[in-house]
Amino acid sequence: MHWAGVVITLFAGLPPDGAAQLAKVERLVPALTRLAADPRIVEAVRAQNARGVSLSTVRQWDDAWQATQQLTALKKEVLGSECARVLGRHRESLGRRVAESFVMDRNGALVGATRRTSDYWQGDEAKFQVPFTQGVVLTEKPFFDDSSLSYVVQVSLPIRDAGRVIGAVTFSLSLLDL
Repeated sequence: MHWAGVVITLFAGLPPDGAAQLAKVERLVPALTRLAADPRIVEAVRAQNARGVSLSTVRQWDDAWQATQQLTALKKEVLGSECARVLGRHRESLGRRVAESFVMDRNGALVGATRRTSDYWQGDEAKFQVPFTQGVVLTEKPFFDDSSLSYVVQVSLPIRDAGRVIGAVTFSLSLLDL
């Protein structure tokens, strides 16, 4: 698979237990790919893309998102959206392995999320750029994630509509629960 090269590059130099964790993550990718194709998620991204919000507006919203820990109207909208509910049901089906998940539109702006993320705009990050521009799965190096308060590895996948990439989804997989 084409995404395997991305995975190997990012995990080069990990200790043997890291390789074992990577194997567990790789076994989850087919299930995550099916989730990324959920028609309700595709529709949510399609609908947000149709709103035509400019990147400059998205970045303003991102500044406001990061400026406070309070649950603002925008945060409530993202966390309470139908897309977030669908992600939550998928998260329940996969169990504690999924620490959090979130969906991004064509700008890298959040459409739905299972937890509050540190920022609203993901468009400047590889987790959005690689699946969106290259149409491949990206598995990143493990790290401690402040928003889920756990050690995770993030797997990001393209969201497609009629074969065309229209957004991306990221699943933060808990290393302790793989």
